[in-house]
Amino acid sequence: MKVIEHTWIPMSDGVRLSAKIWIPDDAAHTPVPAILEYIPYRKRDFKAVRDEETYTFYAQHGYAGVRVDLRGSGESEGILRDEYLQQELDDGLEILSWIAAQDWCNGNVGIIGISWGGFNGLQLAALQPPELKAVVSVASSDDRYQDDVHYMGGNLLTDNLSWASTMFAYNSCPPDPELVGEKWFDMWMERLEGSGLWLKKWLEHQRYDDYWRHASVMFNYDKIKAPVYVVSGWADGYSNTIFRLLENLKVPTKGLVGPWGHKYPHHGSPGPKIDFLDETRRWWDRWLKDEKNGIDKEPRLRVWMQDTVSPISSSRPGRWVGEKDYPTPNIHMQKYHLKPATLDKSNQIDDFIPEMTIQSPLSVGLFAGKWLSYSATTDLPSDQREEDGGALIFDTLPLEDDLEILGAPQVELALSSDKPVGMVAVRLSDVAPNGRATRVTYGVLNLTHRDSDEDPTELEPGKKYKVKVDMNYIAQRFPKGHQLRLAISTSYWPLTWPSPEPVRLTIYPGESLFSVPERVKGLDQNDLRDLDTHESTGGMNTTTVIPAHREWKVEHDMANNEVSLNVVNNDAKYRLDDINWTIQKKVQERYSYKNNNYDTVRGEVKSERTFERDDWFAKTITRTVLASTRTHFIIRATLDAYHGDVRVFSKSWDEQIKRDLL
Repeated sequence: MKVIEHTWIPMSDGVRLSAKIWIPDDAAHTPVPAILEYIPYRKRDFKAVRDEETYTFYAQHGYAGVRVDLRGSGESEGILRDEYLQQELDDGLEILSWIAAQDWCNGNVGIIGISWGGFNGLQLAALQPPELKAVVSVASSDDRYQDDVHYMGGNLLTDNLSWASTMFAYNSCPPDPELVGEKWFDMWMERLEGSGLWLKKWLEHQRYDDYWRHASVMFNYDKIKAPVYVVSGWADGYSNTIFRLLENLKVPTKGLVGPWGHKYPHHGSPGPKIDFLDETRRWWDRWLKDEKNGIDKEPRLRVWMQDTVSPISSSRPGRWVGEKDYPTPNIHMQKYHLKPATLDKSNQIDDFIPEMTIQSPLSVGLFAGKWLSYSATTDLPSDQREEDGGALIFDTLPLEDDLEILGAPQVELALSSDKPVGMVAVRLSDVAPNGRATRVTYGVLNLTHRDSDEDPTELEPGKKYKVKVDMNYIAQRFPKGHQLRLAISTSYWPLTWPSPEPVRLTIYPGESLFSVPERVKGLDQNDLRDLDTHESTGGMNTTTVIPAHREWKVEHDMANNEVSLNVVNNDAKYRLDDINWTIQKKVQERYSYKNNNYDTVRGEVKSERTFERDDWFAKTITRTVLASTRTHFIIRATLDAYHGDVRVFSKSWDEQIKRDLL
């Protein structure tokens, strides 16, 4: 194959986007289909090793691979000002047209991506470009408000801060002078000055408004005409998307959910990994080469049915199961009535079940892991007994037979609140005979959003309401002798930002219900094609300078009663030997509070990026702090950039944004 390390793709407004292309040798004589990945995560360095493996594989199987840096990222010109802007989608349409017009391309293009690239693949498909023949979308969402990194159940996710800080850091990085020449410094200054503080933008839209509707393809399902293969993992934040797309898309659609976190399945953990590149090759062969290989005749849904396991494990035991279609008649909702400390699936209703109250400490959630887990052992939920002491607990009796669930459990609660703004968090755990509690799935609801995310309304203190809380989709086997546990709390910090003040909820168990999607039959692993394990077919020469370092520590300082979650997530510092380019990414996060005081809740993220070649050196340091009062969110942020020993750019932000029933 032939590799074009850097070429410009011209946009109609004069901006040029940078692309790296892998082309099969025979494409000059026999044009081939192309596969595009279009993201802001820097093809030159941070994604270079992964890309080399992926697109070497595709080139070896008769596809041109095209990796494009978004406008304002990597070596592409311009400024990246936010996620999924119309400019990004317009650029994407021009890129697809440009690829199809190249002499090495036969006019058929597929698009693949994880996370950002999974999002814009679906978004571009909804615009119906004629060149786009198929999509592989991994760890993405069709709903940018309710099912993305920003908000969940009308609650602010702290991953909103974490992710905004990640993009703050990425947007601060310089292009490689070796590719763009002397203008590198001007390009760097332009993006440092112009990218902006995305956290502020996202906090200015606390309701489901037109900002979030834009590029949420759930409003445009019928406009997607290209076949879609949608993929995620149970440890990721994006597994719900698969089920909605299977139910709503009118094109050939396949869904795959494994045990993984936010990674491609051939790199995923917890294991097992699969040969995902070969699985996608079969998808491309069917829709880009028109080979009748049968992939479109296979079961539409395949998921990893998880077995019980200790709360933190590097692998997740289980087996593959499938459904010919989804929704499926093989799943029905098993209902459990709430009684004091008990989940009862009998239909016997007691004459009197006393009401119960709960006001959780802020510590409930410290062992919840991340919303967007990468499935390092650090960011997965721990033993839920650490959380259950601050929650109302309802358990089934030990199961008389194995129970398998597949779908989204739901809690219907009758409740009242002593405050006009409050939240409720619900968790489903697998309780082993030794008492160990492993979280299976969870859901959260801002109670002011009980009827609408567009127009939330305050609660009337003391008034009884009926609310529904949907948990995330999951597939789980509960063994005989284990118990199901439902836990209800009024906080889930730091996974979600707390309410403006402590809330006491009164729960009416006799009027509440818990439903789980019981799977009674379906396809088992013997009915499904083997997904194998992945073996690398290509790579880059690298030299590790400093190994990676990860920490995840919960600390309680008894001297000042400060509780904190401290995260260190430093990638390895390594050299890309072929281009003599040394890079490192370092991140520290801290989430804290004092004396269970809601006004002291605080999140801080500090990121550092470095780039080196011989005596050339560049570094950026970004720091973002988010705090709150009962009425406002407070943002303080700084950005510093260094060329050699000289600080060449410095900027700070100090912002206040009014809380909107949040």
